[in-house]
Amino acid sequence: MPTVSVVIPALDEESRVAAAIRSVAEASEAIVVDGGSVDRTREVARTAGARVIEAARGRGGQIDEGARIATGEWLVLLHADTRLEPGWSEALAALPAEVVGGAFRLAIDSPRRAFRLLESAVRLRVRLFALPYGDQALFVRREVYDRIGGMPHLPLMEDVAFVRRLRGAGRLAFLPVRAITSARRWERYGILGTTARNLCTLALYALGRPPARLERSYGAAAPARLDRPPERPL
Repeated sequence: MPTVSVVIPALDEESRVAAAIRSVAEASEAIVVDGGSVDRTREVARTAGARVIEAARGRGGQIDEGARIATGEWLVLLHADTRLEPGWSEALAALPAEVVGGAFRLAIDSPRRAFRLLESAVRLRVRLFALPYGDQALFVRREVYDRIGGMPHLPLMEDVAFVRRLRGAGRLAFLPVRAITSARRWERYGILGTTARNLCTLALYALGRPPARLERSYGAAAPARLDRPPERPL
């Protein structure tokens, strides 16, 4: 079996990070990169068995900090509100040598039928455009990660930029094992509203709008919270 390092960026995720860590217990290591949590995220992550480091807030930079110290032959980039279902490591180990990276299958942690339609739409996007987002738990061979320059330190759309780099490095694989992610962002803004904001942001990014400007407009469209920055669906 190849060695696998799981990198988990986190910010104020004390209620969810332990489940993410437990779901990848068979990994060679789990590294939680905390972006300045004011809750018990770091303590909970250590208790769950992860190595915890700190970095400046920003998911792209946090992921890159963790990836740079990881030792596994594969890197799995797992959001703190997401868990992988059993069988993920066997599926990863079975990939042929020409696969440089890819993603798992998105599943949303809610029984609502509307989310099944959303999951189907995501599968269609991945099939047509080979464009997974970060909440699908991206994975990449370590030597490929280094070769393509790692995760961009962008305030928004870092996963899209990374997948673009990854597609240029070789063949991607999209595994049927599910990455089960929290429904909270869709429940907070509504499925249609969240999807519309997502598509608009992606279109503007494709047209060349700088990620810093996208982050400002994305945050301005969301209800204000004082305890953490606006969440964005990836």
